[in-house]
Amino acid sequence: MAELNKKKSSEKSNEKLKTPFSAKELDYFRKLILQKRQDAYDEIARWKSYLSNDNREELDSDSGYSFHLADSASVGTDREHAYLMMDRQKKLIGYLDRALERIENKTYGICRVTGKPINRERLEAIPHTEISVEAKLKNQR
Repeated sequence: MAELNKKKSSEKSNEKLKTPFSAKELDYFRKLILQKRQDAYDEIARWKSYLSNDNREELDSDSGYSFHLADSASVGTDREHAYLMMDRQKKLIGYLDRALERIENKTYGICRVTGKPINRERLEAIPHTEISVEAKLKNQR
């Protein structure tokens, strides 16, 4: 009997986790996420292209400052920034991929903290979010 009650309780919690969105709305979010994912891949490609160019070409080889230590440091800092930006985009792609999984599982748009639906406007602004504004505010306190 206890096992039956446990199973019913589990089924009820699964029902609560089902997306509040229709198939058409989920398709809208899928397309939005795929576009953001493509934008992130494009951004990574731009940074890789930037890194493949040797920044020393920008310096005048006839100048006394061509290989100045400060110039080298600046180039190094720029490269570090590019790698950080690529890592940021890769992290975003991971979040977007998990959002696509939630769409496929029909659990998209449910706050992982409160179990309540996430506001549509929030999902349009941050389609990979897993928490509602309510949960975010509670977390910040």
